[in-house]
Amino acid sequence: MPMPAWSRWLLLPLQVLAVATGAKSFRDNPVLGHARLNRWGLHLWRKRLALRLAAARRRRLAPGIAAADRAAFERDGYLAIPDFLPPAEFARVRAELLGWTTPAREFVDGSTLTRLIPLDGTALPGLPATAAALGGARYRGLHDYVGSCRLPPHLFVQTVFSGVREAPPDVQSHFHSDTFHPTVKSWLFLTEVPGDAAGFTYVPGSHRPGRRHLAWERRVSVTAAQHADRLTGEGSLRIEEAMLRRLGYPAPRKLAVAANTLVIADTSGFHRRGISAGSACRIAIWGYARGWPFQPWAGIGRGLRSGRVVRGFWAAQDLLARLGGRGNGWGWVGDRSPAAPPRLPGEAPGPAQ
Repeated sequence: MPMPAWSRWLLLPLQVLAVATGAKSFRDNPVLGHARLNRWGLHLWRKRLALRLAAARRRRLAPGIAAADRAAFERDGYLAIPDFLPPAEFARVRAELLGWTTPAREFVDGSTLTRLIPLDGTALPGLPATAAALGGARYRGLHDYVGSCRLPPHLFVQTVFSGVREAPPDVQSHFHSDTFHPTVKSWLFLTEVPGDAAGFTYVPGSHRPGRRHLAWERRVSVTAAQHADRLTGEGSLRIEEAMLRRLGYPAPRKLAVAANTLVIADTSGFHRRGISAGSACRIAIWGYARGWPFQPWAGIGRGLRSGRVVRGFWAAQDLLARLGGRGNGWGWVGDRSPAAPPRLPGEAPGPAQ
């Protein structure tokens, strides 16, 4: 049921205040999506300010990572670090997580099924090897620097099953940026990702937008609220590979990695989940953090996420979906181990995993 016109005026003060937050949806906020304001430069003003502040925070956080890592990240926008954990420590983490059976959440999109198992303050006390590895100074320092803020990442075991059914690629397989300001995602791979699998793919240097990139983004922002692509309208801008070349970027890099490789990236740069040549499975410890883009300080956050934030958000999502009479795609599927074979909706249960 459409919102009455008069009620929209009641929300206007909040929508104006959202300009100073990480809100990104052109479609849901008529101020952020206002064509004339974005023609005048509202979206680009927010983006440029966020980039300047992130650069200042990273200067403060630079002592927390190695100079070689810092230089490679500043050049490319991502790092792929093989043999990230000592072999014996990685073996303990891998055995602990792949042997773990616990309630999991799944989502089927296109030909891909994604499984998430939270690694938070509720779960990690029972996973001592994993907790020690994820609390290490190098792991946390890289997340702080790439995300430009001292903020504990949300952590999960993420399993991506590609080619589970005949369907188009999932929405993560299109080149996109997550949001308008620097933000961090990482994958510490528990399994190998060969070259023909759904490897993380990044456009080198796209985290540092140049003149052509900014001009393109300004054009998109003017009409984004009415864009045919839903996710572009919500602020996660989609882009075609041919346009990437026109913006002057080099060819995207699809990463084939061995187990125990940490891939960490600023996902405000253009990236996608690579398209698999067939059925494939990749399992990783997935982390992400997204701070307030306009804060001048680097933050002091340490420790683990309590477990209430993500689980509470999921509970609210599920409640709203039930009240609206339609699902949101994600749902709890009972106990699963990270490597348990996928079971599509409607399939008969297989052996217990």
